[in-house]
Amino acid sequence: MAVYIFLAVLTALAIFVGYVRLAPSDPARWHVDLAAGNLPANAHVLCIRPDGPYGPIPGDPVAFLTRLDALAMATPRTKRLAGSPAEGRVTWITRSALMGFPDYTTAQIMDGPSLCIAGRQRFGSEDLGVNAARIGTWAQELLGLAKRPEMTGL
Repeated sequence: MAVYIFLAVLTALAIFVGYVRLAPSDPARWHVDLAAGNLPANAHVLCIRPDGPYGPIPGDPVAFLTRLDALAMATPRTKRLAGSPAEGRVTWITRSALMGFPDYTTAQIMDGPSLCIAGRQRFGSEDLGVNAARIGTWAQELLGLAKRPEMTGL
């Protein structure tokens, strides 16, 4: 009897892991306009704006977003889901190493000019800070900061 329970649990786990890794990511759901503010309450957001603690975007906003895109694409298990720097908005999907949980990060050029970056997870209500850490690491390198910046919100 214990063997059957073990096999049932193992099968359920395999189905769950398969679903997490293979479920399609719909760009219409995840490549959202950050200016509309339709993000979940647990999203992590950092905005680099002229009146913010990190000052204005240095130089051309599209070139700045292009640099961020290069940083994102160099991040392990990350690929571009939709958009491009030339369009002014890019969404990447980054999967966790062990289970392959997908996290979605969108960066968008906003008025100001500003650049806002929002990260959110697909499954669950808590991401244990991984989206904030990833966004902070990208912003730290992008801005040449000594430490990761705090999330600012939209």
